Amino acid sequence: MLRLSALLFLVSILTTKLFAINVIIAKEDIHFNKFITLEMITMGKVQSVKRHCVPSTIDDFRTKKVQATHYMKKGYVICKDDIKEFNQKSVLFDFGAIEIEKNGRIIFENDEYIRIKKSNGDIEKIYKDGRIK
Repeated sequence: MLRLSALLFLVSILTTKLFAINVIIAKEDIHFNKFITLEMITMGKVQSVKRHCVPSTIDDFRTKKVQATHYMKKGYVICKDDIKEFNQKSVLFDFGAIEIEKNGRIIFENDEYIRIKKSNGDIEKIYKDGRIK
C-alpha cells in the first residue's frame, strides 16, 4: 500500500510538471503606464490561467518597448491584454524661425492656441505666438 501511494505521488508530481504552462510573472509591483523591463519580470510555470488570459512571451519584452495597462501586484501573471506597445507621438510646431517638437497629441486647435495631451495625461496650452501657458 505504501508503494502504491508513493507511486501515485510520484506520477502526480511528474504530470503537474508535464502539463504546466510557461508564463511571465511580475517580480515587483508595476504601476499604470510604467515601462516594463526584463528586470521586472521572470519566467514561471503555473497549472492554469484565467479563461480570457493569453500569456505573453519573453519576446514581447525583448523586441518592443511595452507599458502596463493597469496596476499589477508582485506575482501577477502578465497576459497580452495587460501590456501595450509604446508609440511615440509627437507634434511639431513651426513658428517661423523656431520649430518646437512636443510629445503628445493635439486635442484642440483654434486661431489663438493649441492644446496638447501628453502621454502622462497632462494638458498643455501653447499659444500660436510662441507663449506657453
